[in-house]
Amino acid sequence: MELITNDTADTRIVTVIDTRIDAAVAIQFKDAMRAQTEGGPKRVVLDLSEVMFIDSSGLGAVVAAKKLLNGAHTLELAGLTPVVDKVFKLTRMDSVFSIHTNVATAVPALAS
Repeated sequence: MELITNDTADTRIVTVIDTRIDAAVAIQFKDAMRAQTEGGPKRVVLDLSEVMFIDSSGLGAVVAAKKLLNGAHTLELAGLTPVVDKVFKLTRMDSVFSIHTNVATAVPALAS
């Protein structure tokens, strides 16, 4: 599980460089998110545009990452592929997270 971060003035963008977040990588994902978000900007945007599949364990790992931030940071999602978006809608997690079409809509400064 590889995550890449990019900081703007007030936002840390964490991009998942993997096509799946499932039971095989859920714990690794949570640990990587903890490491990538410590000491960074208060706003975190998780870019899921490379993720083509997420199962219940992966969804739980994303929710756990949000909880790990303890309200000190906000976690927003961007770039959900159709299958991943469907999982978030079916589980009603789309009402728990702010979801953006892509990173450029989440962080307009990057669109310029």
